Amino acid sequence: MRRLILAALAMLVAAPALGQQPATVFAAASLTDAMRALGQEWASRGHPAPRFSFAASSALARQIEQGAGADLFLSADEPWMDFLQSRDLIVNASRISPIGNALVLVAPTMPVRAPVALTRETDLLALAQGGRIATGDPAHVPVGRYAQAALTWMGQWGAIAPRLARADNVRSALLLVERGEAPLGIVYSTDAAASAGVAVLGTFPAESHAPITYPFALTRRAAGNAEAIALHGFLAGPEAEPIFQRFGFRLAR
Repeated sequence: MRRLILAALAMLVAAPALGQQPATVFAAASLTDAMRALGQEWASRGHPAPRFSFAASSALARQIEQGAGADLFLSADEPWMDFLQSRDLIVNASRISPIGNALVLVAPTMPVRAPVALTRETDLLALAQGGRIATGDPAHVPVGRYAQAALTWMGQWGAIAPRLARADNVRSALLLVERGEAPLGIVYSTDAAASAGVAVLGTFPAESHAPITYPFALTRRAAGNAEAIALHGFLAGPEAEPIFQRFGFRLAR
């Protein structure tokens, strides 16, 4: 099915992608490193280098709703893609979720702390030692929504909610932990892997939250843009998979 969708998109335009204007990609902050590497790979194949805008999925979706010039939207969760689809702002046939992630608990690398098994019996407030727990703002940032779901599953949301350091995206939450401003953070495993300043203490069980998937889609603005359609096919196709895996993303098969 995935290959059929990509093939159908390729038929939307007759002109070759080469020679077109660069595609503008609005991507979730957690995709920053992988997308920069993929952008370099795309340019090495003779295409114009994509223009990227990285932020929380919520902020990017709102910008697209307000008319921002994005050709592709890469969200860190399904609800913000639903938000644009319900407003007829994406090409529905282009929507695909090729990668996923995991949710982890992190702490500064120093002092060294022992790993923990995250279960319903794990006392996160005790692990925080009186400090705050950094994550995305659950009101609008996907990682915060996943964190809220996991903490609710653990039966600790009510106690921890007032102790959250609510960041505007996952990278900002990670930075709070790196700087030691928060003794714990709840972030994606890929962001933790990209940082030398944090250590993973544990991974939240898959059943504690909805699957972490990344939907990709063309915007209506890009419907006839050959370069944007070609880039979408590359990012959602098998050639991009090794790069996503190198940065720790899981493939959705």
